[in-house]
Parts: sequence; structure tokens; C-alpha cells
Amino acid sequence: MAAVPSPNPPVSTNPPSISHPFQPRTTFRPRFTLPVASNPQKRHRLHISNVLSDSKPTTASTTTRSPLPAEPFVSRYAPDQPRKGSDVLVEALEREGVTDVFAYPGGASMEIHQALTRSKTIRNVLPRHEQGGVFAAEGYARASGLPGVCIATSGPGATNLVSGLADALLDSVPIVAITGQVPRRMIGTDAFQETPIVEVTRSITKHNYLVLDVEDIPRVVREAFYLASSGRPGPVLIDVPKDIQQQLVVPKWDEPMRLSGYLSRSPKPPNEAHLEQIIRLITESKRPVLYTGGGCLDSSVELRRFVELTGIPVASTLMGLGAYPASDDLSLQMLGMHGTVYANYAVDKSDLLLAFGVRFDDRVTGKLEAFASRAKIVHIDIDSAEIGKNKQPHVSICGDIKIALQGLNRILEQKSEMNNLDFSSWRKELDEQKSTHPLSFKTFGDAIPPQYAIQVLDELTGGNAIISTGVGQHQMWAAQFYKYNRPRQWLTSGGLGAMGFGLPAAIGAAVAKPDAIVVDIDGDGSFMMNVQELATIRVENLPVKILLLNNQHLGMVVQWEDRFYKANRAHTYLGNPEKESEIFPNMLKFAEACDIPAARVTKIGDLRAAIQKMLDTPGPYLLDVIVPHQEHVLPMIPAGGGFMDVITDGDGRIKY
Repeated sequence: MAAVPSPNPPVSTNPPSISHPFQPRTTFRPRFTLPVASNPQKRHRLHISNVLSDSKPTTASTTTRSPLPAEPFVSRYAPDQPRKGSDVLVEALEREGVTDVFAYPGGASMEIHQALTRSKTIRNVLPRHEQGGVFAAEGYARASGLPGVCIATSGPGATNLVSGLADALLDSVPIVAITGQVPRRMIGTDAFQETPIVEVTRSITKHNYLVLDVEDIPRVVREAFYLASSGRPGPVLIDVPKDIQQQLVVPKWDEPMRLSGYLSRSPKPPNEAHLEQIIRLITESKRPVLYTGGGCLDSSVELRRFVELTGIPVASTLMGLGAYPASDDLSLQMLGMHGTVYANYAVDKSDLLLAFGVRFDDRVTGKLEAFASRAKIVHIDIDSAEIGKNKQPHVSICGDIKIALQGLNRILEQKSEMNNLDFSSWRKELDEQKSTHPLSFKTFGDAIPPQYAIQVLDELTGGNAIISTGVGQHQMWAAQFYKYNRPRQWLTSGGLGAMGFGLPAAIGAAVAKPDAIVVDIDGDGSFMMNVQELATIRVENLPVKILLLNNQHLGMVVQWEDRFYKANRAHTYLGNPEKESEIFPNMLKFAEACDIPAARVTKIGDLRAAIQKMLDTPGPYLLDVIVPHQEHVLPMIPAGGGFMDVITDGDGRIKY
């Protein structure tokens, strides 16, 4: 049965190449392209509304085919052998190269789990909560660049995926979520554990399906993976009624995809004249700055070459950390609300802002009219909805940043006069700002500054660890004080700011990258929200290290209370009010309950040895680092403020 095309016009993406070989999931799968276009940028989402799988193909539909496998797929079934819809679904995942899923069973998804037990190639990492499963799928996708897969049952199982789907949409993360649903005849009757998850997730998925014909499963799964990973990546949900899972069918694996509306809006290669115009603006500029975001994660090589050719300094968004090496002299590190003074200074004083793969988020811009107010703005983004949405550019290109950078680099290499670009005086001015306003922190006796804990972790891991975080002060300190020199080693919930993200995301990263050092830098508030996933880590024996910065408070909210609410505490203390001198809850007991080694450190002099022991201990480990709750994340530009409003001093020990 055909999928009814979405009534809402989708935004751009790149279509698949018929001839592109299938790559095994253990390696990075090349993104799909047309002969006229290059690899789509792994960032921006496309919005198309929800569709029902219907038996009548539309006459307007055109067809495209998914990549052909390098080697023929060997099914465990004979070609004409009937099998359950659930087995078709699992085999469809196998054909997409899936080797790991994060699935929690229930009544409406039991058939899928039974089929998973018959798969010889797919491993299920069993989360202890569906939210843990979807965040783990996100961690897998963020660390590997491949779509993560999570599976849940109907009703509460499906609704427990909502935060993860919203998070993946806002941060442009490719995941495929599969949910069981009540049988077709019971849909709409308020049956046990029935929720209309297609409707619930309408605005927080890139696309979703309710499968009403078992014969549609192969095509729907192929489309879901293509949609999730092409153009601006995002989450796709497939809702499968239980009777569809149980129905016998002989699948048709060569059914073509029907994505005519989506493909018709694919971005074109950038116009050469536009690229020349950008080069001209660069030559005319005296104080240019690169403002790079998550859209550049898969264009790191091209970005580094562009900076090498131009000498333009680079400021990164929270989502873009690692696209350009933070330890490089031309890196200004992070800009925005808690960005470095020198990154925000550079943007404020710039006369040319090259905004690549970004969306001018409010936590970056602050007061929009004051942001880069002296600069001409060049905006390159694959999502046309982002061009001019918040800040009107002088020159814009809607397209893949990788192709655009390749084009810009080619022009720069061909034009001999480009060798005369000289921004040394501008860089010297910024170097002075780096010297005058470095990232710093204070120490108080034996107390452990949380910033110092992250700095020591950076030193002891050589900056090579994959870092996940929860949300709050610890997240911002992890962005500031750990130096990310390559893409996909920084996993955090940026747009949604979902507490509880760090631990399950680390699980996904450890599954995707089993040989990597994976550290969850977490806060006690965020950690508690998905603490049950310690059981998953232990049972799967995943070498996830947890650096828990424990201040007994909701630190970021406390910081705002200190600054803007006269330090009035409004339910932000997480300890036991009757025993304030004790650490509560005892995080070491959680670790002990799950048979995970753990230790607590309270003095700065003991910290380095404690972190080294955590890293040296095989398997998982929890280190409970007790830090002062009075620490503030600085610099800070208050919400709605501009660079001139930046706060660089003070903490909770001072009254405001």
C-alpha cells in the first residue's frame, strides 16, 4: 500500500543515488546524492506532516530506489515463504544495516521482540525506561552519524519517547522510532494502552507513518531511514498495529520509495556567482568571523581547509563543538550566552559574519538587533526555513554546507590574489581579548571547583574522550573546559535542554563506539532522572564512566535565583532538608545496587588520582565529585541581552 503524500510542503533534502553501494553499519554510511549534488549536510530537519500507509498509490507519485547492497542480502526465509509482519520489519532493519537497537517490550510490541530473537545480526540493548531507550538511540546517532533505532510498545511506552523525539528534531539527529499499536479494528476505541502516537508526535517528528498494510513495511522502513538521514536529519516514527505485526505476507523488497514532494525540493548546488560574491566580501573585509554550528559536523575537513586558506577565526555554537579543533589558535571556542568573552567580542566587532550551518538560536544571539550589528551576514544552511527566520542575511545559500565549502575552497585555491588575505591585525586584537578575558575559575580551600574537575579529565584523556552531558551548569562547564578537537565527541541536548540525557546517551555512544573512552559528565539533578539506566550499563558491561558533579542543587536554576531573584530558593535544593550536612541521596548506593564500582571525592588534592582511577578501572565506574553549589557559569549574557551586558565575575557567595 502506498503512503499518502504529506499535505504540508516539505523543505529541502537530497535524493538517493540509485547506484550508491550499501555500506555495512560498522562503517560510516555515505550520505545519498544525486549526480548533480553532493552529500547532504547532516543537520537540518525538514518538516512534512504525518501520513497513513494506504493501499492506493497516488498517480502523482514518482519513484526512487534506495541504495543497492554491495553484496546480495541473504534472508533466512525462502523468497516465496510467508512470514509475519514483525519478521518483515526486523529483516527490513537488517537490510538497512542495523546492528543495534534500543527496545523495551510491551503487549503491542511483543511480536517485534519475538522477531528480534530470530535475528542473527541485530543486538537489542535493553533500556530500563523508554526515555532511556530513545536517548540512547540519540547517543548512538550523534556519536556515529548513523540513524539510531529505538522500539517501544503502545500507549505509555510510545509517549515515553516524546522527549527524545523532540530533542532529536531540535538538534537534527537521525533516529527511527518504531512503536507497537493496538490492532487496527481497535484504533479510536480508547482501547487498553492506546494513544494516537502519530497525532501526539505530529509536530516533533520530521515524518511519521501509521502502517495499515503489511505489504508496505519494506518501503516504509526504507523511506524512514532515508528521511531520517538525508537533508536536515531528524526523527521518523513508524507506528505498527499488532495485527499487522502478526499478519503473514511474502514481502516485496524491491518496492520503490515514493517521496516525490520531498525530493522535488532538494537544494540545488550553490550558484557559482553566489560563491564568488562571498569571496569578494571576504576580500573586502577587515574583521571577518566564522560562526559555525551543528550543520558543519560532517564538513570538518572542508571547514579546516577553508580556515587554512583564509585565516578567519572560528566561533562555534554549542552544537558545533568539534567541527573545528578547539585547541587551534584560530578557534574562539563557543559563543553565545555562556560563550567566551573573545568569541562574543569577535562577533560584536566583526564586519563580516560567515554563518555556516547555524540557525541564529536565541541562546547565541541574545538581543537580535544587537547581534553582529556592524557586520554583513552570509548565511549558508540546508533548511530554507532557517534563512532569514531570525536574522536577515545579506547573502544566503540554501544548500549543503559541504558542497558550498568545497566550492569556496576551489575558488580560493585557484585565485592567486587570495594568497594576499591578511587578517593578522584582527587576529592580534582577538588574541589580546583571549589574554585579557580567558576562561577562569576560583578555588576556595579544599573545595573542588567543577571547572577544574573537567579540566583534569581533559588532561588525563588527552581530549580524546566522547563526552555526554545532562543539562545545566555542568553542561556549560563541559562545553567550556573540555577541548573538542574532532566532530561527534560532544553529545548534549542543546535545543530542548532535556535533563536526564547524559547517562543513556553515553550508553548509545558506547554501543556505537565500543573502543572509545565514553564519559558522562553529569549533575546530580540530571543524573537522577534516568538513574535506572545504571542497570543497563552493568548488564551490557558497557565501559561508561560517570563524572558526577554533585552540588545537591539544581545548579543553573540556583544561579538564576542568585542573580535575578535575591537568592530566594524555590524548590531547587535536592538534598534532605533535615540532614543538610549529609550528601543525599547517596549516589554510591545507586552504583552499588547495580554492581558498579564507585567512589566519592571531596577534596581538590584527591581529585586527579580519583579521576585516574576511574579511567583505569575496566568497565563502568561512577565518581561522585562533591562541588560547591555557589559556583556560577561565567561568562554570562543575560537572556535578551547583548554583548555589552556580559557578566564576567561573581558567584552565589555574593548578594546582588
